[in-house]
Amino acid sequence: MEFITNPLFYAAAAPAVLLAGISKGGFAGGLGILAVPLMALVIPAPQAASVMLPILCLMDLVGSWSYHPHWDYRLLMRLLPGALLGIFVGWLLFRQLSPHTVELMVGVMAILFALQRLSGIQLRDNSHLPEALRASWWASLSGFTSCLAHAGGPPMMIYLLPKRLDKTVLVANLTLFFALVNYVKLVPFAQLGLLDARNLGTALVLAPLAPIGVYLGIWLHTRIDEKLFYRLSYIFLLLTGIKLLWSAL
Repeated sequence: MEFITNPLFYAAAAPAVLLAGISKGGFAGGLGILAVPLMALVIPAPQAASVMLPILCLMDLVGSWSYHPHWDYRLLMRLLPGALLGIFVGWLLFRQLSPHTVELMVGVMAILFALQRLSGIQLRDNSHLPEALRASWWASLSGFTSCLAHAGGPPMMIYLLPKRLDKTVLVANLTLFFALVNYVKLVPFAQLGLLDARNLGTALVLAPLAPIGVYLGIWLHTRIDEKLFYRLSYIFLLLTGIKLLWSAL
């Protein structure tokens, strides 16, 4: 089996995978977006994204099964068509559009939204628009940015956090949504030659850490109240936006 042998890579990758698992299992993503940049300290960023994708798929499988009693199928059916369209467009533009452009766009969006929610400033919202249109727009943007830069979390958080869903319902449905998105992304990643034997072998070496991180996140999720959960979610979204902006610039 081929895999990366550099010890420095695993020193960065092990905490990165655990952080992503905790974030996915407990807080619907958030700081999990830091996993690829941490790995990219040692290996090229495209390779880091390729190693991380199968691990994310495993995390999504574990998290989705753990939260399956809380799935909202009607919500997921509104989101899935847009996500598939976004992934397809991202696939078509993968070689033409710089990931830094995507990171800049999503980073600015996430920062402004998180600051507005944390400050309590009231702005005119888009609730007058049809729900199906809003769901399709944010899901498409999520699929697109996820395909190009593993940055699909902020658009979905911007759409779902204001709905004030039960915290467990929110995490359950975001976990299943990204499970579907990440498994679909395997097709373009494979077609683009990013899932080679070495990257898959490295993902397999790191795979045991994935469920550990997810279950740690679930454990934390059950021990914080709803108000704190939402405040942390906006803070994590703000930090994610800052990270994306920093990477882009």
